[in-house]
Amino acid sequence: MKGKAKKKGTSSREQVRARSHVENIHDAYKMSAKLSDPAVCSECGAVYRRGRWIWGARPAAAVRTVCPACRRIQDRFPGGVLHLSGPYLAEHREEILGLVRSQEAREKAEHPLVRIMAITDKADGVDVTTTHSHLVRRIGDALYSAHRGELHLHYVDEDPAIRAEWRR
Repeated sequence: MKGKAKKKGTSSREQVRARSHVENIHDAYKMSAKLSDPAVCSECGAVYRRGRWIWGARPAAAVRTVCPACRRIQDRFPGGVLHLSGPYLAEHREEILGLVRSQEAREKAEHPLVRIMAITDKADGVDVTTTHSHLVRRIGDALYSAHRGELHLHYVDEDPAIRAEWRR
């Protein structure tokens, strides 16, 4: 493996693996065992087939269950939170929220468990809560690419969720 090693002699790849291990232990919404195949989410209609959740026709003999994303939504326990703020947000609100929704649509089309839970107005901006940390990162990167500003990502080792802030 090429590249310089990080602190304490570990490579960045090893750090990612270590972080993934911590996430798997602490993420109560990650499935610990495979479901009966096929299964269908009674809330959103996503289908569990061959070890993964997909969008598709409901098989007649499918076991009914609730997918991890719908469980997160029911429990109001987000996998990520993105806080948007600043005077630029107020001036370009609809354009920015359109970009947020389009990023979700692109991701959700291929990955049913990756969704926006809520878009909530706050006194100092807007909070976007998601079912998965990757969507927060994707939205933040898209906002930064399209509108610049400041993007800050906060990962907590004990928590699989991500907290991010975008401001302009």
